[in-house]
Amino acid sequence: MPAKKLGFGLMRMPLNDTHNDADVDIEQVCKMVDMFLERGFTYFDTALMYHSCQSESVVKKALVDRHPRESYTLATKLHSAFFNSIEERDKVFQGQLEKTGAGYFDYYLIHGIEGDMLNKYECLDCFNFVLEKKKEGLIKHVGFSFHDTPELLDKILTDHPEMEFVQLQINYMDWNSEWIQSKACYDVAVKHNKPVIVMEPVKGGTLANKMPDEAVALFTEHDASMSIPSWAIRFVASLDNVMVVLSGMSSLEQMEDNTSYMQDFVPLTEEEKDLCLKVGEIINSQIAIPCTACSYCTGGCPMNICIPKYFSLYNADMRDDLEHKGWTINFSTYGTLGKTFGKASDCIACGQCEGVCPQHLPIIDNLKKVAELYEH
Repeated sequence: MPAKKLGFGLMRMPLNDTHNDADVDIEQVCKMVDMFLERGFTYFDTALMYHSCQSESVVKKALVDRHPRESYTLATKLHSAFFNSIEERDKVFQGQLEKTGAGYFDYYLIHGIEGDMLNKYECLDCFNFVLEKKKEGLIKHVGFSFHDTPELLDKILTDHPEMEFVQLQINYMDWNSEWIQSKACYDVAVKHNKPVIVMEPVKGGTLANKMPDEAVALFTEHDASMSIPSWAIRFVASLDNVMVVLSGMSSLEQMEDNTSYMQDFVPLTEEEKDLCLKVGEIINSQIAIPCTACSYCTGGCPMNICIPKYFSLYNADMRDDLEHKGWTINFSTYGTLGKTFGKASDCIACGQCEGVCPQHLPIIDNLKKVAELYEH
């Protein structure tokens, strides 16, 4: 168990070119890694697919090659999109060892389990595979990340009690969501006595940036000394069964803020937890498309549509009561993005994006809404 509850998620690292997710600013990441370790934090989380399959290589350059192996713990994942046979599965794992240069993984996850993926993981014997690698000393702890119903989670943990932990999407906005069901899934993990690693605590920045004024006011009136994102991180870190809260930090400023209040973490009071849930209700009443900007959808898009960026523009304008404004700077931003990426109207409805979306969003229909707003 990590001594401190904050984990460095290497999914949204700073970029040299904001239009190229693979062009990671290595120099800044090195500074962030150093600050993280210097302040007593140890947990790093990556995956093969992050940053257009470059995140694990960044891990080697910024962490593994620069710090003693015993000074940190590293987690990565096995994702079903990258193998279709047992031979390919084995090759993926070996490739991850070589790419990171880590020698072994402290935590290894079967990645993003949901109904359709589970069948593939079972058929290709992935649960036994990770246990074999644990026996070989190449994995220290085995678990899985999950994006589905509490009923399916209960079944998996019943069928596979050997799994040591589970990674769940939990935040105060999704706590009572009928789609994500953060609380219900958390309760299942508690029932099975499995430690929880939290992903998307700030919901891809939704609980940090462009918050409704009413929501911001509630937090600042209670404690103006705390940053807005800190409320989201501390909400989930206050849950008893949470082992690590992953934050996809993308700047030194974010690293400075997160580590400042998580170094000597103090759980929220019940009053403060209720305040977070009230803010979540306000945001849910105003957000149009609950996208977390994970970018799973963009890698295989045949039209190179920057889906999360367009959804972010759309959400901002819907929240700002566009009906009365008529035009915002986001119209210009949309036009600029359209010179590099495909426009929303270029969508050919192939469905690739919806098949990999952890939020199960109707992306095709939402792109039509974006196109109707910005292209007419």
